[in-house]
Amino acid sequence: MDKNIVVVMPAYNAARTLRQTWDDLPHEIISSMILVDDGSTDDTISIAKQLGLIVFQHNRNYGYGANQKTCYAEAIKTDANIVVMVHPDYQYDPKLLPNLIQPILDGEADVVLGSRMMGVSAFQQGMPWWKYIANKFLTRLENMVFNLNLSEYHTGYRAYDRKVLEHINFMANSDDFIFDQEIIAQIVEAHVNIIDIPVPVRYFPEASSANFFQSMKYGMEILGLLVRYQMHKTHLRRSRQFEVFDKRYTKA
Repeated sequence: MDKNIVVVMPAYNAARTLRQTWDDLPHEIISSMILVDDGSTDDTISIAKQLGLIVFQHNRNYGYGANQKTCYAEAIKTDANIVVMVHPDYQYDPKLLPNLIQPILDGEADVVLGSRMMGVSAFQQGMPWWKYIANKFLTRLENMVFNLNLSEYHTGYRAYDRKVLEHINFMANSDDFIFDQEIIAQIVEAHVNIIDIPVPVRYFPEASSANFFQSMKYGMEILGLLVRYQMHKTHLRRSRQFEVFDKRYTKA
């Protein structure tokens, strides 16, 4: 493979699952692995160093979005061609990384999402019913606003062509969970190809997951984001957050 694949891991108290995640990654195709620790209080950092990961440490817990900002900023500093976010909580199957990057290697996509809503139902795999219904509802709204037909927007298993991360203003996004959807809005505005592929998911005590109240807040923030993006798109209120750095990259 002539592409440099860099894996980024946004970590918070992932000591119990990090080694298992690392073991299942296809090391033969990965150029380097970066772990960003967001103020963990367990042994995440020491285990990551034992495994030979490149480690960056936040001095406190800044949030999931802030963690991703550091992940992508540091990945761009490398010679990465493709950047893959892999959660070290072992909820998503690391062995499927080749499936995730293949559409980018084939020139069919610039961003690939690993969807829990394709194939076997995520509900059947253990997703709480209220989270499953909210996921489906919000995905339908996002498809309407973004004019896409994806099965899920709320996955943490994602692959990006390097150029995408270089040309969107992800540093302007939230430090919280809504970062995941703000970066999707930026990708949509950049008019690049985004697709999803099926990935199974695991639900168990060690796997990180937002609780009911966090999920409610996240859902309300998504509704606000869709309103802001629609206002930007219709020129009612333009936002620099959604502007592409280099218009020559867009495929519109």
